[in-house]
Amino acid sequence: MNLSLVIPVYNEEESLPHLHQALHAALDNLGRSWEVIYVDDGSGDGSLAALEKLAAEDPGHVMVVELRRNFGQTAAIAAGIDHARGEIIVLLDADLQNDPADIPMMLDYIDQGYDVVSGWRKSRKDNFATRTLPSRIANGLISVTTGVHLHDYGCTLKAYRRDVLTGFRLYGEMHRFIPVYAHAVGARIIEVTVRHHERKYGKAKYGLERTLKVILDLVTVKFLLSFANKPIYLFGGAGIGLMVLSVLTLIYLMLRRILVEIPVLTSPFFLMSVMFFILGFQSILMGLIAELLVRTYHESQHKPTYTVRRVIQRQDALTSIIPVNES
Repeated sequence: MNLSLVIPVYNEEESLPHLHQALHAALDNLGRSWEVIYVDDGSGDGSLAALEKLAAEDPGHVMVVELRRNFGQTAAIAAGIDHARGEIIVLLDADLQNDPADIPMMLDYIDQGYDVVSGWRKSRKDNFATRTLPSRIANGLISVTTGVHLHDYGCTLKAYRRDVLTGFRLYGEMHRFIPVYAHAVGARIIEVTVRHHERKYGKAKYGLERTLKVILDLVTVKFLLSFANKPIYLFGGAGIGLMVLSVLTLIYLMLRRILVEIPVLTSPFFLMSVMFFILGFQSILMGLIAELLVRTYHESQHKPTYTVRRVIQRQDALTSIIPVNES
């Protein structure tokens, strides 16, 4: 299988027949084998029945994964990726706001050697105050924090080589951070402008509350990318900083005692100094414990601390290139 499309579905009964028709129009003439994995995320309308009908009418292309309840978009995407067989995986929404006609263009960039092709809804057709503006703020924050500069992390329409999707699991709202994880293993990323349509059927499933979840997930992602393999750098750095602050406070109290004869023990700064020192020491101990956990994790599962794109081997005066799946 060359191409797998993963589409999470939640209450999109009316959109599904039109979406599937658009997929055929976009992909049938590409000369690629393809499949589409629809993941029903606990829909409460007739979406599952519509998907069963599509699977019966088009068994050569359609796979339906039914989740037991509504787990959220990230979990649905993870389930679709787990069931996909394609060398290239394309994600898109089921609400017809993403345009399947953009997929061939994105595949061309994959053929040019890129590992991730990320869609950018440059002319977004959503409510500005409740969706577009919070999204722009979140995109800027993610770009600055992670160092992976994309205009539109929230655009589901993205194409990936399968090997950059291995080695991590998705939780919370972390599907939008897949390009960040891919960048961490050396993926080549390009952002391209894609079309975006107004919603024709149903209603939006997310509002402003999603922004807070994204910010909290961003903290997790930053920690995993920067300190997962060396947590002592975070905990130890914070601990040393607190201990230095404690020592500086004590020096200030002693100088004040010598110069203006104010007692040290009666000052609230003395208690703060002791507290900073204790917290700093505990933070360093937490870093050492985290280091032991990291080593146990890697060594027990034989997980390397590096990723390999390929191995070039010279044998019998001939050069051979051995592809290696990143893990």
